[in-house]
Amino acid sequence: MTVMEIRPVREKLSILNSYIAEQDLPIEVTPLANRLGVRVYRAPWPNEISGKIQRDARRGGDSGFAIFVNADHPAVRRRFTIAHEIAHYVLHERKIGDGIFDDALYRSGLPHQEEVQANALAADILMPRNRVREMQRLYGDDIGQLARIFWVSEQAMSIRLGVPT
Repeated sequence: MTVMEIRPVREKLSILNSYIAEQDLPIEVTPLANRLGVRVYRAPWPNEISGKIQRDARRGGDSGFAIFVNADHPAVRRRFTIAHEIAHYVLHERKIGDGIFDDALYRSGLPHQEEVQANALAADILMPRNRVREMQRLYGDDIGQLARIFWVSEQAMSIRLGVPT
């Protein structure tokens, strides 16, 4: 595949699912991005900016895309941001254009439904439902323990489990 050639969603989802299936917990998101041909960088941004995905012929991977994540955010937040930007690449590559900035609430210029889709896929990447069920059999609904195992925030794990915070 040449740089800037659009890879079908089905192919990207296949790569993503294969990667997740072969990984131990927690799922490492930067190597997943690299497998998809996307490079990840930390950026010194104000707190209200979480991340960005953009076409970048120089810094992008084989796909021609690069993800930038706020270097000052906590690790669990950076992981979710990277997963969210991977989701935009997988699901919305044609709409990325010159870049999609996501603010602290994961809002961008994309329609609300596309942000919901990116958040849902990000959760599926970081907290695959079958793996969450496996860990629940061992640890019950201990949100703190499950959040540590999956290296996500307790809020993200609460949402995944459908438990109010």
